Amino acid sequence: MNKELIIRSGSEAVDFALLKDGKLVELHKEEEQKSGFQVGDIFIAKIRKPVPGLNAAFVNLGFEKDAFLHYHDLGPNLASMLKFTKLVSTGKLKDFSLKNFQFESEIDKDGTITDVLSANQSVLVQIVKEPISTKGPRISSELSLAGRYIVLVPFSDRVSVSQKIESKQEKDRLKKLVQSIKPKGFGVIVRTVAEGKKIADLDKDMQNLLSRWNGMCKKLPTAHHPSKILSELNRASSILRDVFNDSFTGIHIDDEELFEQTKESLEEIAPEKVSIVKLYQSRELPIFEKYHIERQIKTSFGRTVSMSKGAYLIIEHTEALHVIDVNSGNRSNKAQNQEDTALEVNMIAAAEVARQLRLRDMGGIIVVDFIDMQNPENRRILFDFLREEMSDDKAKHKILPPSKFGLIQITRQRVRPEVNIKTREEDPNNGFGEIDAPIQVIDKISLEVERLKNHKRIVLSAHPFVAAYLTKGFPSLRSKWFFEHKKWVKIIPRDAYTFLEYHFSDQNGNVIKE
Repeated sequence: MNKELIIRSGSEAVDFALLKDGKLVELHKEEEQKSGFQVGDIFIAKIRKPVPGLNAAFVNLGFEKDAFLHYHDLGPNLASMLKFTKLVSTGKLKDFSLKNFQFESEIDKDGTITDVLSANQSVLVQIVKEPISTKGPRISSELSLAGRYIVLVPFSDRVSVSQKIESKQEKDRLKKLVQSIKPKGFGVIVRTVAEGKKIADLDKDMQNLLSRWNGMCKKLPTAHHPSKILSELNRASSILRDVFNDSFTGIHIDDEELFEQTKESLEEIAPEKVSIVKLYQSRELPIFEKYHIERQIKTSFGRTVSMSKGAYLIIEHTEALHVIDVNSGNRSNKAQNQEDTALEVNMIAAAEVARQLRLRDMGGIIVVDFIDMQNPENRRILFDFLREEMSDDKAKHKILPPSKFGLIQITRQRVRPEVNIKTREEDPNNGFGEIDAPIQVIDKISLEVERLKNHKRIVLSAHPFVAAYLTKGFPSLRSKWFFEHKKWVKIIPRDAYTFLEYHFSDQNGNVIKE
């Protein structure tokens, strides 16, 4: 499997595209932070108003919208953290290691917000969910600092290992290693990528995180309340930290400064892989065009998503949830019966649904309406396949088995606003209204040719511009169809057609319904 990260730098933003075997599976954009919020940032904040009815508090972070802090996000050692914050802020405590710090009793897990917090109180908080729609950011006072192999949790003593590491022997080994290097007063979560790593790698990561903690604490005595005191790593470094592993085969970057920064980051986390970082210098073709990313963006973010063998998804968004409808399309099929056809289409759709959730970073409740299958064994096969396809997804998620109606419900963690890219363009025929991007129509035509390959004769009538796109150049798209499907498609330019209008005809000149 080829895993590549393509990084495009622009004047206003940096785009990150993750490809798996050439197929776009994740898309991230780092813009100049207008809101000032990024998941992982730590603030010294002011409690504006505890609300007993919600058992939560609204917190002033120094921005327009107040953040939301629920009692369950306070963490058991809130009292110790508040005491530490006060002592450091007033300059009475200059040792930030916590080894000599006297911890307070844990707060009651079923208590109320007014028992532990009051208006105008200063508290350390961390962004766990960026502002989405009309809501302010969601925050937690249970702090954590994420590294490459471990996550450091101040005011804790617990050591835990990622559930994705299946070997009990390896879990025990990692736990013993971490216990031997863990400083007093800090808990540690061992990440999945730590599997098989030596104590030197874990200790180096630990020292880097402790250095970040000390740097943050040094800012507290002079920090304005409220203000940001620790920023999450820039998106390039955080993506490398969170998604990079030994299976990556290439990182391609079109900006020299970003290229050097990425090499430096990789030198720290995986020095043996620095050679896969390449600087893209071609002026003829932009980097996203070179790796066919622009085309995939245009065809992947619309309401309708085409799949192989004529099948397609319809993706609808509502205030409460996302609904995905699976359609088999009007297609010829060699499967012997309807059940086999349904299973085949559902398996194709499951892979695409898993990809779409990551690509669009969809969160909350997602309901997928698969094609009905009568056989319980087929429903089990589909459920297991969808779980396997989503196993690479870093966002926390839960998948429920198919219901009797063929519905599968998914909940997926949302920490950032959903990626939403406009794929419709102004209608070139009259300048009013919008149409699908032309590249989407080319993809639909290609899928239609695949569906109609068993017809004796196929004639395609299309606007002269579209006809020229399909027939010119070597090899032309029509030539590729011929080599792939062993079917020659006659293409007739029609001046009377609108720009994106097309029709297929059979050997008798009858229009084939799409």
